[in-house]
Amino acid sequence: MTVERPVREWNGLVIPDPGVYTLDEAHKRIGFVAQHMMVSPIRGEFAKGAATIVVATDPLRSSISATIRTDSINTHNSERDAHLSSPDFLDVGRYPTIEYRSSGIAWESDSDPIFNWVRLRNNPLGRRGTAADLPPAATRASGRFVIRGYLTVKSITRPIDMHMEFGGARRDPYGREIFGFSATAEVDREEYGLLWNVMLESGGVLVGKRIRIELAGEAIRNA
Repeated sequence: MTVERPVREWNGLVIPDPGVYTLDEAHKRIGFVAQHMMVSPIRGEFAKGAATIVVATDPLRSSISATIRTDSINTHNSERDAHLSSPDFLDVGRYPTIEYRSSGIAWESDSDPIFNWVRLRNNPLGRRGTAADLPPAATRASGRFVIRGYLTVKSITRPIDMHMEFGGARRDPYGREIFGFSATAEVDREEYGLLWNVMLESGGVLVGKRIRIELAGEAIRNA
């Protein structure tokens, strides 16, 4: 009998079975956002990248490793892409990859009071109930984690925290176990040796220092 999804549950989530998972090439985005002229966001992405996720029996002991090809940068402007690939920025000739390794995972519970208010409102004990009287949360598809790790750009390694939204786990039409996710993080590009900039006459700089990383994708369990 075929089931739609793995049946393992943890903290109210349906999560992937233990095993080694690989980022699906057909369902991924390795993106970033930078500020231009202090007024507008410029979005780009890396077309080539690979990641391996080892899901442990205890999901908080899972690990992630990833490699991104720097020469696959694409901001939909060939002149800008050439500049970002040059020694002013990524220097793809000398540094062909960006590397990431996780060092730990933490669970982010639903600490927003609005969640407790909704659950308390639906509690048959009525409005005088307390948080201790709350009914257990129902099984849900998504959940939030903090992934701690190290990002290496141009041979410079710095710690980084990624905030990940787990999208759910199930079996695809081919019987493969998959799960989805999205994640964001912010880094200071100057900490990685990406120092090029131009001062604006009106104040500020041409390229913002803070870079927002935006990741999304699906991972498939290895056979």
